[in-house]
Amino acid sequence: MTPSVPPATDNRPGSGADLLLPVPDDDGAPFWEYAARGELRVQACAGCDALRFPPRPCCPNCRSFAARWQRMSGRGRIWSYVLPHPPLLPAYAEQPGYNAIIVELAEAPRIRLVGNLVTAADAPLNSVDPARLRIGAPVKAVFHTMPGGVTVPRWLLERP
Repeated sequence: MTPSVPPATDNRPGSGADLLLPVPDDDGAPFWEYAARGELRVQACAGCDALRFPPRPCCPNCRSFAARWQRMSGRGRIWSYVLPHPPLLPAYAEQPGYNAIIVELAEAPRIRLVGNLVTAADAPLNSVDPARLRIGAPVKAVFHTMPGGVTVPRWLLERP
């Protein structure tokens, strides 16, 4: 499979090498592999087509163990957000004013992903003015490769 969006690889020294990283398990590993290719995919039941997140071995709808990974548009809206306040982990304390958002996917409003709203895939976590955060704001996914090689989805405002 050819990546549709090349992953960002411009991590600057001291710009996130010690940020918390996801730890993929067997069920979630494909999510991170597709993210590394610049694709946002969620697990879907091969029996009843129900989408589910987080990934898990069995469909909670029909109990099937057959699954596939469905590509999503990468569009959604901010469902909720927080602006963390001290005390913060040292790596995050270097980026005051950063946000953590929950995004409801456009194709599957019951599926919500956590990430950061940024001005560009490789921008610092505090690159968006907190005054611009709004519940319901439309966003789109971009992908950023962290130091160590893990690629994570981040979010951009659709109307900057």
